[in-house]
Amino acid sequence: MYERQELTAQFQQYMENPLLWPVLEVLRKKPSGWKVHTLASHLGDLGFIPVLDPSPEKDLFKRNFLIMNALYQLQETLYPDKWLQVEAMNIILMPSHQVAGHEVDTSDPLRDYYIHWKNYEAEEGEVKRLLNEFWTRYRHSVGSTNGKDMDRAKALSLFELSHDASQTEIRKTWRKLALKWHPDRERGDSEHFRILCEAWNVLRH
Repeated sequence: MYERQELTAQFQQYMENPLLWPVLEVLRKKPSGWKVHTLASHLGDLGFIPVLDPSPEKDLFKRNFLIMNALYQLQETLYPDKWLQVEAMNIILMPSHQVAGHEVDTSDPLRDYYIHWKNYEAEEGEVKRLLNEFWTRYRHSVGSTNGKDMDRAKALSLFELSHDASQTEIRKTWRKLALKWHPDRERGDSEHFRILCEAWNVLRH
């Protein structure tokens, strides 16, 4: 039992929701006017979210959970450069001059609920498969080459990390680089971002 809890804790810490990046693209193009269900529907139309459960009620719950989880992770990733207001009926990506007075509330019970994958109501293996599928969809959307020319050593070199870098270091570096080079950024670069995606795909396991 203890070993299972340890595995789950590690999974909770390292498993990133790949919907962060499609959500960021959507919010950059239209920073306000979103509700959780309209955002989920839009991402579904773009091909990022398949049907998640044969039961319509469970499918809706799981979609909402994934979006809220991504929003809270994205809020933390963007802060303090931008502020992402995470409210189910009023999602807003605010520019840097509106960040003052806002900060990530780690004691927020709603945030705590949606950040923890155990509340997705699925076995860890199912969640991993789902997120891997999402990541594959996203890589395809940015022009993945299926990592033909990427190995761990090259990926670590791109991230400017040593061979013994921890998963926490790797994840933090990925988010920092992805945010810097994302094609929707003013100085972003879609080709460099695609290469970084391939590197992260190798290092995230």
